[in-house]
Amino acid sequence: MSSNALYTDLSGYYDLMCCDINYQQQSASIHRLQQLLGNQGKRHLDLACGTGPHVQHFLDFGYQCSGLDIHQPMLDLAMRRCPQAQFSLQDMTAFYLDERVDLITCFLYSIHYSAGIDRLKSCIASVHRALNDGGIFCFNSVDKHSIDNALSIKHFTEFEGHHFTFESGWHYNGQGEQQALHLCIEKRPQPLVQQADLAAHCGMLTGCGAEHDPHQAERWQDQHTMVATSFAELEALLSPYFDVHIFEHDYEKIVPWDLASGNALFVCVKR
Repeated sequence: MSSNALYTDLSGYYDLMCCDINYQQQSASIHRLQQLLGNQGKRHLDLACGTGPHVQHFLDFGYQCSGLDIHQPMLDLAMRRCPQAQFSLQDMTAFYLDERVDLITCFLYSIHYSAGIDRLKSCIASVHRALNDGGIFCFNSVDKHSIDNALSIKHFTEFEGHHFTFESGWHYNGQGEQQALHLCIEKRPQPLVQQADLAAHCGMLTGCGAEHDPHQAERWQDQHTMVATSFAELEALLSPYFDVHIFEHDYEKIVPWDLASGNALFVCVKR
């Protein structure tokens, strides 16, 4: 399976995979930061926008929104979700806009998809060119020195008669400018009794003879090569272009980074 095959071939499962993410809270937090630190402008671009859930909330906040992603199936879903926004198929490490914007976001650690330091530098330069003066670039990041290769995040959900398990975890070998994001999706049919109970509860009929083996599961695994940086290295890359503010990875309140935690929110104001 190619490096981004899950996102391309299973784009229909992307929202399900991210169903525990509070998109509204994340978007509202960045909106507040734009009001506090930015130029208060209302033109917004979301890098690696996926199916557009963050864009949807920024539209609600009154922004003129656009999004870009490298996967057309994601953009097709985003356009259906947010017909008022503009979407383009572009690589965030070398993108072009006809008009500058006031706020550029890159959620869900997607800044790391730059894959290497040179491409990350290109992404930062592209962002700087695309912003109006006083505009801000907001993204979250993980410090390579804080990664525990044994840890992963797992969550479960049910959809259309199946149990889904989604698992992801960072892996860094301790040296170099690349780390990996390991992803796994497991899809297992619900037991027939549970499906019948659910159908009865919802007033639906199950298909005749469409039996499922509750022990039969489909499993997809993928590994994404991503750029690895420390926060000090990342700040050094950003500083020639921006005034850099680093906050705790907390979308409920605005708190300066404690200099210890391995996840942080970067807010970069164009000089």
